[in-house]
Amino acid sequence: MDEVYSNPLVERYCSPEMARLFSPRKKFTTWRRLWLALAEAEHELGLPVTREQVEELRAHLDDLDQKKAARYEKELRHDVMAQVHVLRDQCPLAGPIVHLGATSCFVTDNTDLLLIREALQRVMAGLRRVLRRLDAFAMAERSTPCVGYTHFQPAQFTTVGKRACLWLQDLLMDHAELENTLDILKFRGVKGTTGTQDSFLKLFGGDGDKVEALDALVCEKMGFERRFRITGQTYPRKVDARVLQSLSSLGQSAHKMSTDLRLLCHMREVEEPFESKQIGSSAMPYKRNPMRAERVGALSRFLISLADNGAQTAATQWLERTLDDSANRRMSLPLAFMAADAICIILENVAGGLVVRRAVIRHHLAEHVPFIASEELMMRAVEKGGDRQELHEVIRGHALAAANRMKEEGGPNDFLDRLLAEPAFQLDEKEVEELLRPERYVGRAPAQVELFHSEEVEPLLSRFPDDSGEGGPELRV
Repeated sequence: MDEVYSNPLVERYCSPEMARLFSPRKKFTTWRRLWLALAEAEHELGLPVTREQVEELRAHLDDLDQKKAARYEKELRHDVMAQVHVLRDQCPLAGPIVHLGATSCFVTDNTDLLLIREALQRVMAGLRRVLRRLDAFAMAERSTPCVGYTHFQPAQFTTVGKRACLWLQDLLMDHAELENTLDILKFRGVKGTTGTQDSFLKLFGGDGDKVEALDALVCEKMGFERRFRITGQTYPRKVDARVLQSLSSLGQSAHKMSTDLRLLCHMREVEEPFESKQIGSSAMPYKRNPMRAERVGALSRFLISLADNGAQTAATQWLERTLDDSANRRMSLPLAFMAADAICIILENVAGGLVVRRAVIRHHLAEHVPFIASEELMMRAVEKGGDRQELHEVIRGHALAAANRMKEEGGPNDFLDRLLAEPAFQLDEKEVEELLRPERYVGRAPAQVELFHSEEVEPLLSRFPDDSGEGGPELRV
């Protein structure tokens, strides 16, 4: 057994790709890409940086030496300078121009923005896989009647597919919010120690146009179209708060969906996938627990909690910057993305394997359809000459009596038998059977699902044809 703590998000839940994205190797190689972009831009704009120095940096982009970096950091107590020293050791020609004019946040903050951009893209791709699976389920079950519930009490009927569209709609809103967060993401760029670009202005002999060109060129080399015009030492921590809030929104939707599935599983109407050798309980062999939905709930609550974390960090930054954000951000941002990634993996698995127990649903419909149909039964009896008020009172009395019998004796719903025995109701059995078809009472639910699919879901998914093939990362446990 390992003797130190390992994060379960990495070991059990998130994809290897998301875990690697926030690995030390990814971070430090990105630092080197930034140092290369800076040196290359400085060379192109006429600073004393040679092509040979640039190419030496390029040749060592992936040559990390973490053992040596750890020794330097223990001595220097500064992670960025430790990596600078390692790179200087490896690049004797380029060593003198490494990090020229920059501050630590040039590599740390710009790297964070690069990783956030890629992580947002990965989460959105995972979310679209969930949307595809759930949309297919909703369309397949768009006409399957079921009892609707308000206050978790039986209400008017809906369909299994329409209910799934409630989850779909929430997740579509989350995708829109994540996409907007990605679209407005800006690069920090080349700003110096307090955001004034003073060090670069001096390097260029007071030529502000050259500083502006350097900032734009480095931004372009790193694949960003826009950059912050104004920063302190760091990019605004409101960016992190916005990112965490967007991820939290996904957690909110996932938690609602997972809770609904757990309720439906309890009623045995809809169940999540369950493998042939899966064990529900070590003590109760008959158990079939909704463990995937429960895991989504657990991860979602964790993800939701991080939104406040980002807001607190943004609110407590002093003037041009303080360092009390650093240790927090090293944890909150990677863990938030890994939790969101894990949630999407589980939801894709669940949405692609939902089991609809039609016999159970029919049983529940049969229990409640006489009550739901009572108004139409009354109106049909009025058409045959009955007195509306008298019929209403008869229905009310029998409905209460039938409901009490079901609750107190556990017997079947005999409401219909009671009505048919009433002389006031001149209805034959065939006519009543037609009025008791559950499909009569789902309103426009099937059409609503079809319109939702064609007007909202399909237009989004069609914008991303490249991710419409095979599924994403497999569920590990």
